Amino acid sequence: MTIYDRPFDPNRPLNRSGCICGRHRSQPEHDHEAARTMMCEPVAAQSDEKRYEGVVASAVMRQVFPQEAARRAFLKTVGASTALAVLSQFFPLKTATEVFAEGGAIEKKDLKVGFIPITCATPIIMAKPMGFYEKHGLNVDVIKTAGWAVIRDKTLNKEYDAAHMLSPMPLAISLGVGSNPVPYVVPAIENINGQAITLSIKHKDKRDPKSWKGFKFAVPFDYSMHNYLLRYYLAEAGLDPDQDVQIRAVPPPEMVANLRADNIDGFLGPDPMNQRAVFDGVGFIHMLSKEMWDGHPCCAFAASKEFITGAPNTYAALLKAIIDATAFAHLPENRKAIAEAIAPANYINQPVTVLEQILTGTFADGLGSIQKDANRVDFDPFPYESFAVWILTQMKRWGQIKGDVDYAGVAKQVFLATDTTKLMKEVGLTPPASTTKSFAVMGKTFDPAKPEEYVNSFAIKRAS
Repeated sequence: MTIYDRPFDPNRPLNRSGCICGRHRSQPEHDHEAARTMMCEPVAAQSDEKRYEGVVASAVMRQVFPQEAARRAFLKTVGASTALAVLSQFFPLKTATEVFAEGGAIEKKDLKVGFIPITCATPIIMAKPMGFYEKHGLNVDVIKTAGWAVIRDKTLNKEYDAAHMLSPMPLAISLGVGSNPVPYVVPAIENINGQAITLSIKHKDKRDPKSWKGFKFAVPFDYSMHNYLLRYYLAEAGLDPDQDVQIRAVPPPEMVANLRADNIDGFLGPDPMNQRAVFDGVGFIHMLSKEMWDGHPCCAFAASKEFITGAPNTYAALLKAIIDATAFAHLPENRKAIAEAIAPANYINQPVTVLEQILTGTFADGLGSIQKDANRVDFDPFPYESFAVWILTQMKRWGQIKGDVDYAGVAKQVFLATDTTKLMKEVGLTPPASTTKSFAVMGKTFDPAKPEEYVNSFAIKRAS
């Protein structure tokens, strides 16, 4: 069972705890206390207002009667309705309930969020035409941006309030790798999987990577999952990514044109570039990235620490909108509608049929076959800290960071799994039980508790 097995309902009430009224750790505990204290109504009978009223009344009751025995005796003597009436004479329950239900006021409703026109940005993009930002009280302008360096610079310069970023970028920005250090965070992963190695159609008989010596490859950015996965794949085939091939950074929208012009032999890039190369007849899909690591993170929703601390209610509303949209995008039955919503020129600017092939997982591979893989791309917002630890190991492996690395500390500071856990609950989703997990990359198990051992286990790496 996944966190999204419950059908998505954009009007679902917020769940602030483990039960429907918001003040118990679980629904069974709610039901038990309902029978015991008569302070909670049956679940089906509760409105949002009654639920929040129960939370506020419970808190006041605990202040008036700190001892549970006295509290129970009072309730048993006068009944729940009378108890609420008595409390209301001494405490403004109605006002407190309204404040509790509304939460803090949004500090800034008009926001600018930058994105690169690729399917990895699907939740950020679709949240605009499909109304998720408005649902959470925001007016968001999503701005198509040329490349990752521009995304980084415009966000650092505060032209954007938040942005679609490659998941390693906030780690690099926070550590000052490639730019001045600025505390950045990843409160949500945008997509998992969703990449591929695409080769020029002229190389359709060169399926063994050992034959790729001298090839020129493109990746979207130096600090990207694409770069690290391509390097991993080449090294496993015995090729040194810095000696035996050339790897250059090319903005995703320019990848297909470079393949057509024979400037590169292939790329490990995000969609829709892989499928567009097939659609245009200039390339074929050699391998989906999920075949290397099923469930790997790709892109992320990112913001500066300054933004989330300076406008916490705006940040919470924005993140809830993203989480909502991600949950909607996860469901296969929504994918065709999403393809239509994000296809226009001001968003991804691709034929709907190209986007449908990617999002539904039924696609032409460029070699004459139709492939089916429902998880070619998926959407899961949870920013596992172990994802960040793995990324840091690859940054260390390839010489982007040197010396001692506080893997766990940096991961916890940048990948905000705790924040996401809280806000997933508030939009009615069930987050994972742990903020970290183990996984395998090309059959090799990664233990996030032993990152340095993992780095040292590779035969091909840069000197530290």
